[in-house]
Amino acid sequence: MKSKFLSLSLFSTFALLLSSTTGAVQAFQPTTTGGGYSSQLQAAALVGQAQTRIAATGTFVAAEKPTTGTAQIVVEHGKRYLVLSADFQTSNQGPDLHVVLDPANQPPAQYEDKTHFVNLGKLHKFAGAQRYAIPASVDLSQFKSVGIWCQMANATFGYAPLRPSTTASL
Repeated sequence: MKSKFLSLSLFSTFALLLSSTTGAVQAFQPTTTGGGYSSQLQAAALVGQAQTRIAATGTFVAAEKPTTGTAQIVVEHGKRYLVLSADFQTSNQGPDLHVVLDPANQPPAQYEDKTHFVNLGKLHKFAGAQRYAIPASVDLSQFKSVGIWCQMANATFGYAPLRPSTTASL
């Protein structure tokens, strides 16, 4: 009986968490028959999946410094974000690294015109997952790559050419 109570408790917690991530306030009715999932929970999971989609993706390549991992532009609840993967990594030799969107597939080694790109902000960390909000005013159809750029040295450390998802519209 203790095991069954624990299972129902974990299921209820999962259902509550899922409900809070989708923004929906629903009462979930756990079931103890079949696979242990109610049709309400399955429907909520589908709603949660539909609210996040990948609009574009790219794999980093080195420019001035070794840079690896992937970048994705995702849309969540109508807002767009640039997400760097957990395996993202770049050199820690840049004192002032920024994440930029560039209109070229391969950004320049140095920018002559610093209004030619969109600066999404300072790089949060040299390695690991991170995300950056993309302003609604940015027309993503005009940008073909993500760059890691050292503002102080005006040097592109690495970049990821973006490929639009076949099912996404930006």
